[in-house]
Amino acid sequence: MAREFSRSRRVGEQIQRELAELVQRELKDPRLGMVTISAVEVTRDMGLAKVYFTVFGEGHDEKQTLEALNHASGFLRRELGHRMMLRTVPELRFHYDHSIEKGSQLSALINQAVASDKEHSEN
Repeated sequence: MAREFSRSRRVGEQIQRELAELVQRELKDPRLGMVTISAVEVTRDMGLAKVYFTVFGEGHDEKQTLEALNHASGFLRRELGHRMMLRTVPELRFHYDHSIEKGSQLSALINQAVASDKEHSEN
């Protein structure tokens, strides 16, 4: 059972690398901004891959990017099939990764707390 988990993790990492390259070089959709594939989780049966992405840059909405990625999912899956040695390529489901936003909010709160502590210690 541990081997299956290890294999699904390795396949997820490979899919992440390949998708990052495909999105950057092959997709020409204007709805896509600077998309980063942050993580890929593959089910143990290799039937489904949850692909987490983030978008950097002004004017690019996560909903538009999600639509563009879902629209291109067939193309991306076919290209993954050509690049990877898999019997079946998992179905791709895209999800926006909110962890970066949450991390920056927490960082801002920490900075605010540190600044507040400095003010109180100086008085």
